[in-house]
Amino acid sequence: MPIVAAGHPVLRRATEPYDGQLDDALLARFVRALRVTMRTAPGVGLAAPQVGVGLRIAVIEDPAPVPEEVRVARGREPQPFRVLVNPAYEAVGTERAAFFEGCLSVPGYQAVVARHASVRLTGQDEHGRALDEEFTGWPARIVQHETDHLDGTLYLDRAEPRSLSCNAAAARYWGQPTAEEAARALGFDLP
Repeated sequence: MPIVAAGHPVLRRATEPYDGQLDDALLARFVRALRVTMRTAPGVGLAAPQVGVGLRIAVIEDPAPVPEEVRVARGREPQPFRVLVNPAYEAVGTERAAFFEGCLSVPGYQAVVARHASVRLTGQDEHGRALDEEFTGWPARIVQHETDHLDGTLYLDRAEPRSLSCNAAAARYWGQPTAEEAARALGFDLP
């Protein structure tokens, strides 16, 4: 499916809670389409508004193909494919972590976003089974990013403006596992 870009109104509206608007077969097709679109992009998450659908549904999956140094610094662990229906999160503790983050709906750019280091996610899966799970590290970041989409929030709304970088500059200057060097050079504070 085509991914809509920042500026499209669907990305700035809170989504409608999912309450069976799609029959089981259509929901299964939609979930498959989200998965294929996410993997093709490629990305580690995709929310329904990013394909123009205002329902509270998102998918996540992260094979975490990163060097060990990055994996450790960012707490990036592989995540299996999951469907999040009507998800919500709350912080677990007060610790925050700041890293460069990008978005399929804001192509070509990245910025540092400080997010909760651990969150509790509640909601359902695509079969209506309850989800109640704690995520930490990079998986917590993915959950927050995708759930924010369902509330009409883009990562840029939470980003440190001075850190905004095109992908080429982010790769050239800020490819380190953490954002400390970028914060010093670009003049912003980290949590």
